[in-house]
Amino acid sequence: MARKNKREPWEEEEEIIWVSKSEMKRDMEALQKLGEELVALKPAVLAKFPLDEDLREAIADAQRFEKEARRRQLQRIGKLMRAVDPEPIQAALDLLNNKHSQQSIELHKLEKMRDRVVAEGDKAINDVMALHPKADRQKLRQLARQAKKEQEGNKPPKAYREIFQYLKALKAESEA
Repeated sequence: MARKNKREPWEEEEEIIWVSKSEMKRDMEALQKLGEELVALKPAVLAKFPLDEDLREAIADAQRFEKEARRRQLQRIGKLMRAVDPEPIQAALDLLNNKHSQQSIELHKLEKMRDRVVAEGDKAINDVMALHPKADRQKLRQLARQAKKEQEGNKPPKAYREIFQYLKALKAESEA
């Protein structure tokens, strides 16, 4: 009589997760790329990142090295990255990259508002006044008229730039 292989309820099966060599290599290369991004940063920006002392020194060395020494140092940084949790470092890097894109989006909004002020005049100025009650309506009108004259006369866009700087100052003042 054949015996059936029964498992007792207290015998739990351990789940073994096999990781292929290729997957381990991909993970190590990803850590090395993260290290390369850190090496590309300026020291003042890098000081804000959550790095341990060994990694910080290795990155500073890599920034000084050139050619083959730099390549070897980047590999060493990748090896050091395996010992630390890369999530907080990646999060800080993503925040830094997002900060720059957010700033450029804000500048594009200001440029559009400036273009509206020059093109539409009082209607756009009223919108600016609704957003920034402390704005000087008379100054905006005067700059808008000057910018329009400059455009019509093919002159350098001095007032056009002044409107942008004024809107930028208003935005900074409202955020503070």
